[in-house]
Amino acid sequence: MRNFLAIERFCLYGHVVAMVFGLAGLLWVVPHPGILEYLPAGPTLFRWSMAGGGVGYILLGTLAMALYAYRTLGLGSLITFAIASVGISVTSELLGTSTGFPFGNYTYLNGLGYKVAGLVPFTIPLSWFYLGLASFLLARSGLAAGGGAGRYNWARSLAAVVLGSVLLTSWDFVLDPAMSQTALPFWYWHEPGAFFGMPYQNFAGWLGTGVVFMGVALGLWKTFKFSPELDQGQLTLPLVVYLANFGFALVMSLAAGFYVPIALGILTGALPAVLCWRATAQEDLSGELAEPTQVIETPVAATKGS
Repeated sequence: MRNFLAIERFCLYGHVVAMVFGLAGLLWVVPHPGILEYLPAGPTLFRWSMAGGGVGYILLGTLAMALYAYRTLGLGSLITFAIASVGISVTSELLGTSTGFPFGNYTYLNGLGYKVAGLVPFTIPLSWFYLGLASFLLARSGLAAGGGAGRYNWARSLAAVVLGSVLLTSWDFVLDPAMSQTALPFWYWHEPGAFFGMPYQNFAGWLGTGVVFMGVALGLWKTFKFSPELDQGQLTLPLVVYLANFGFALVMSLAAGFYVPIALGILTGALPAVLCWRATAQEDLSGELAEPTQVIETPVAATKGS
């Protein structure tokens, strides 16, 4: 298990570092290509990073969350969530890129790896998986806090599906406007929409796809009686993954001057994610306070008058 933990941390750190280098490339090197002349093998390294950087950071994030889920949730919970998230998201993306439903009319460009059916990069459903799992676990644990014996009942679980989907969609609030309008975009919209170039349909599609695959994953967990319980320490990695990806999107939107998506994303995504994480600390504390105190009785010697 220690080896798994070491690999998991390596993937997490690599995931974050790759995003930092990606930001530097997109926001610093691309607008000022002359910088490459001062770096050893600069042009070659830049071509490699542009060709494989997007794939690398998504694969590292996927591996980090998959190893984490195997370690804390168990193999069954990991497999069922992966099947639901990857299968349903790639179906939605294939529909979206071929018919315009449910996201709108868009096309993926190069830079994110091999395209499934020539339409959707294979890394896209992987990003749905690892960000979706991080969002769902934060929502599920946060809403379960303080619920006692019924903390994982159907009502709270369905609420977690909705909140998890909102967290996931909020990340896209901040990411999509900037990433589709950079000097090196990874996708483009055939008909730019009213929300900073995004059609409102896109966010409805994100929310709907999230609700469907998280709902299916929840149903599988209930069917197979998977009910993982996570404390605040165990939820730190999903929070770091969520906030790191949100931070990447935030910096990109800041550079583009898109402040409204940032504000919406913070209010509906980053802030609720942190509050869910903090709620689990209160759950741990209340559990400790609720533990009965053992009373040690000292036998009293009987006297003649008793």
